[in-house]
Amino acid sequence: MLNSTRRILAGESLVGEMGRYVRLYGLFLKQRLKILLEYRVNFLIGASSTVSEQAAGLLMVWVVMRQIPNLVGWSFYEILLIYGLVVLAKSINHMFADNLWTIGHDYIRSGGFDRFLVRPINPLFHLLADRFCHDGVGNFIVGLALTVTALRTLEIALTPLTALYLVVVVLSGGAIFIALNLITCTSAFWIVESVPVTRMVFELHEFAKFPLTIYQRGIGLLLTWLIPYGFASYYPASYLLGRDPSLIAWISPLVAAVLLVIAYRVWLFGLSHYAGTGS
Repeated sequence: MLNSTRRILAGESLVGEMGRYVRLYGLFLKQRLKILLEYRVNFLIGASSTVSEQAAGLLMVWVVMRQIPNLVGWSFYEILLIYGLVVLAKSINHMFADNLWTIGHDYIRSGGFDRFLVRPINPLFHLLADRFCHDGVGNFIVGLALTVTALRTLEIALTPLTALYLVVVVLSGGAIFIALNLITCTSAFWIVESVPVTRMVFELHEFAKFPLTIYQRGIGLLLTWLIPYGFASYYPASYLLGRDPSLIAWISPLVAAVLLVIAYRVWLFGLSHYAGTGS
C-alpha cells in the first residue's frame, strides 16, 4: 500500500514538473516572438531565406532527374516525398534546437553558460528555450508543401492513419536531428568551438534526401544504424509508397527515443566536466 502511494505521488510529481516546463517554454517563446516582431522585416527575411536555400536544393534534384528520369527505380515525385520528409524533420530541429550550434561560441566562450547553472531549471532546457529560431519556419513550410504535393501527385490517400503516421515520423525525425546535434555539440565542453564537429555529422543528412538504395551498402548502414537520418525520410517514404511495408518503417519513434536517451547521457557527462572559461 505504501509503495503504491509513493508511486502515485512520484507520478503526480513528474506530471506536475512536465507541466511546469511546458508553461515555462510558453513564456520563453512568447518573449522571443515579441522580440522578433519588433523587427518584422528581419523576421520575414529570416523565414524566407531558408525557402531560397531549399529552392536551390530542389533545383539540383530537378536537374539530376531531368537527366535520369528514373533513378534506380525512383521517380521524381517519389524522391520529392523523401526530400520533403527530411526537410520537415530538419525544420523541427531548426526551430526548437538551433541554439545547440552556438553553445561554444555564444555561451561557453563568453562565460554566459554559467547563468544556466545558477537558475532553478534544467540547463539544457534553458539553452533550448533561450532562442526560438524563426528561420526554421521557412523550412517547415517548404517541407510541408513538398510532402503534400508528392502525396497528391503519387495519389497516396491521406487517411487519418496516414496523417497520424506522418506526424509521428516527422516528430521522430526532428528528435533524431536534435539528438545527433546534442551529442556532437557537447564536445564544446572540451574544445569550446563545436561547430565543425556538429557540421561534420549534420551534413550527412544530405544523403538522406535521396533513396538509400542508390548508395553503396556501407552508406545505407551508416544512415540507418549509426547516424540514422534514414528514419526521418527514406524508410517512412518507402512505407507510404508500398516499397517496404516491413517493421523497420515503424520504428522511427523507438530509434528517436533511444538516441535521445544516449544524447542526454552524453550531455550530462559533458556538463559534469564543464569548468568555465575563466572569462
